[in-house]
Amino acid sequence: MSDQSKPLRVLVVGCGNMGSSHATAYHTLDGFEICGIVSTGKSKEILNEKLGGGYPLFNEFETALATTKPDAVCISTYPDTHEAFAVKSFEAGCHVFIEKPVADSVAGAERVVAAAVKAGKKLVVGYILRHHPSWEKFVALSHEVGKPLVMRMNLNQQSDSSMWTLHRNLMKSLSPIVDCGVHYIDVMCQMTRSKPVQVYAIGARLTEEIPAGNYNYGQLQIRFEDGSVGWYEAGWGPMVSETAFFVKDVFGPKGSVSIVAKDAGGEGKSASIEAHTKTESIRVHHSDLDANEKFAKPDTWINLEDEPDHQELCNREQRYFLKAIRENIDLTDHMQDAVNSLRIAFACDESVRTGQVVVL
Repeated sequence: MSDQSKPLRVLVVGCGNMGSSHATAYHTLDGFEICGIVSTGKSKEILNEKLGGGYPLFNEFETALATTKPDAVCISTYPDTHEAFAVKSFEAGCHVFIEKPVADSVAGAERVVAAAVKAGKKLVVGYILRHHPSWEKFVALSHEVGKPLVMRMNLNQQSDSSMWTLHRNLMKSLSPIVDCGVHYIDVMCQMTRSKPVQVYAIGARLTEEIPAGNYNYGQLQIRFEDGSVGWYEAGWGPMVSETAFFVKDVFGPKGSVSIVAKDAGGEGKSASIEAHTKTESIRVHHSDLDANEKFAKPDTWINLEDEPDHQELCNREQRYFLKAIRENIDLTDHMQDAVNSLRIAFACDESVRTGQVVVL
């Protein structure tokens, strides 16, 4: 953008959980100006009212894009529209912030990246954990426990009412281990800094309310070139147990690092968006033994009281988006990581369907 002082005019597309949080960021942060809000249903009216009203509202993306001529587009719709909306935005000369996953296929994600490169515009993908100081700390500490690593993570969500509706809608185009798994696969790749070589996954369809080919519980396993291994599981729905909702753990030869969420792991919290990113404290364990083969050092606790809430994390993502545009940050690795984590997640999906190990 030539004039750094002019606010970035953003078209907000999709007004669900994430879309309304991003819109709130644009509404409150310096450097942004919302030029339009798009959704197929009533959610745009609700969001507009929440923001004090006055923003132009549209039912259809193409009309909104042509009418508002934005500098940037924020896409938080269901994944089956991501590719088309992003490519059209780039062709119209806009920068794009897109919620993960980039697209609902690997080829689609590659086409989105190619469109960004061709247009010479920025593509930032909503990997929210990359903007979370305690997850950054978790990843940094994982580099101190040696190799190979064992990484254990899950996010099971016991959902009802509007959350179950959201999950059912998502499962029209993706499985839980693709939709959520891309975050944690991304974390594992940052922890090992090694190449994933094979995946294996299992899944179960626990309700007739989702498409025949899909499953609402999945567990994936990844093997890395350096000998590291990781697993991740995700289950969605009213039948999911809440007791197995929060495991975020890594161990290596020298010890372990664990996120301990006493509160987020509590009753009724598994479907809470706030609880998904809350870390509360990190426990660091050292494997060194003394002459009597007793632990030589006590575990250390790192308390993380300075925790951004969900809205503040979205604000940080949007500040990064603005910085990437204004400072012309090279996002090649960022885009490649987004495609790679999606490639791994879809390989897990393939493994669920075929029952076979998939070599990457």
